[in-house]
Amino acid sequence: MIPANSSTASLLRPDESTDWLHMDPWRVLRIQSEFVDGFGALAELGPAVSVFGSARMPADSPDYEAARRMGGLIASRGIAVITGGGPGVMEAANRGAAEAGGKSVGLGIELPHEQGINDYVNLGMSFRYFFVRKLMFVKYSSGIIVCPGGFGTLDEMFEVLTLVQTHKVASMPVALYGAEYWRGLFDWLNGPVRGHGMISGVDPRLVTITDDVDEAVSVATGAIGR
Repeated sequence: MIPANSSTASLLRPDESTDWLHMDPWRVLRIQSEFVDGFGALAELGPAVSVFGSARMPADSPDYEAARRMGGLIASRGIAVITGGGPGVMEAANRGAAEAGGKSVGLGIELPHEQGINDYVNLGMSFRYFFVRKLMFVKYSSGIIVCPGGFGTLDEMFEVLTLVQTHKVASMPVALYGAEYWRGLFDWLNGPVRGHGMISGVDPRLVTITDDVDEAVSVATGAIGR
């Protein structure tokens, strides 16, 4: 019953294997450190709006220019702009915020072939875990604008809508920019998905679909200062 080695001896013993770095108890500490870093970096950010959208959007596209305008308009109201910190729509929104002299936040994610944080971020950090990163988006945002995007954008959008609809977070205004892009998805949700009884229907008060940059910004910032 008497252990052969003490805890101190085990700690100080040379160990050539690094397998312990990939064990779940160590992962818990690494996850915890990401939460601490995120909370520490963003705790004094002030009011903020998150802008989601595709990393593949070219800089000469209308949607890039629209996101750039959004970032500028949000920043001009003294509100921080938060994005995923990557290229495309994210870069555009960060660029608009930075050019307006505002707070331009980029919450990046470590991915294969990822280009890193864009050059227009003035407060940036990178995460290993999607769920930690998404919590930061939700915790520190008072509104959301969703521009056209792929799986990552859809994931972020549905995460927010699920949390709002299940009352896990206070009501958060969500603006979807690009009516033609989003209309088919919501026709499907309110059609076959609702028709098969999979949902009770998308509450129309949860989202505003618009082609107007000013309206998107007005919706997303509408809860700030109330």
